[in-house]
Amino acid sequence: MDINQTLNELLVGLFHDIMTIEEKAIRKGPFKEVTVNDMHVIEAIGIEKSKNMSTVAKALGVTMGTLTISVNSLVKKGFVERSRSEEDRRVVLISLTAEGKKAFLYHQQFHEDMIQSIVGQLDADEKKVLQKTLSNLNIFFKEQNS
Repeated sequence: MDINQTLNELLVGLFHDIMTIEEKAIRKGPFKEVTVNDMHVIEAIGIEKSKNMSTVAKALGVTMGTLTISVNSLVKKGFVERSRSEEDRRVVLISLTAEGKKAFLYHQQFHEDMIQSIVGQLDADEKKVLQKTLSNLNIFFKEQNS
């Protein structure tokens, strides 16, 4: 098998496995009612400050309608809350509740563990090569998505 075919199989397998394992990690943890999609919305909202809906929709690459459906579900589940902007009452802001912040931190730990398992045994030069390789892959995906 040549290197291109091997890399293709590795990448396809990795993407599938990451999604599957991420979903299992969420389902096994304390946030069983949260889907992978929910968790990505929680991540995009973040724990720092309230964000407007359009900022989060843009970050996720989804329409406002799609985000509204997800946010409605997360509000019902108690992970997200809505408020109006003090500067412009027409603007809806979303932020994480205390439970949403716990879910965010739980999922962040999953990602930190995943990264540590990747870089834990690499030396500094190997880490740089991996970073450059993944950056190039990221650029490719962004170009394909534009």
